[in-house]
Amino acid sequence: MMHPEQVQKLIAAGLPCEHLQVEGDGHHFEAVIVSAEFAGKSRVQRQQRVNDVLRAHFNSGELHALSMKTHTPEEWSAIRG
Repeated sequence: MMHPEQVQKLIAAGLPCEHLQVEGDGHHFEAVIVSAEFAGKSRVQRQQRVNDVLRAHFNSGELHALSMKTHTPEEWSAIRG
C-alpha cells in the first residue's frame, strides 16, 4: 500500500511542479498538480504526462487509482484569486 507522500515524491521526481498536493487512503488518490509543462496541452495530454511518470507503479498494481486536477501556474493563480 502506498502513502500519499510516496505518490507526491514520485510525481515531483518526474515532473517539475510549482504546486503539488496528494491525498488518499492508500488505494485511491487525488492530486492537484501545477506545472509549467502543462502549458499548451489538453487536459488529456496533461494527465497522460502524469500517468507516464507513474506508469511502473500502475503496471505493478502498487498504485491503483489517481484522480487529478492539472493546471498551469497561470491557471492556478486565477483559481486561487
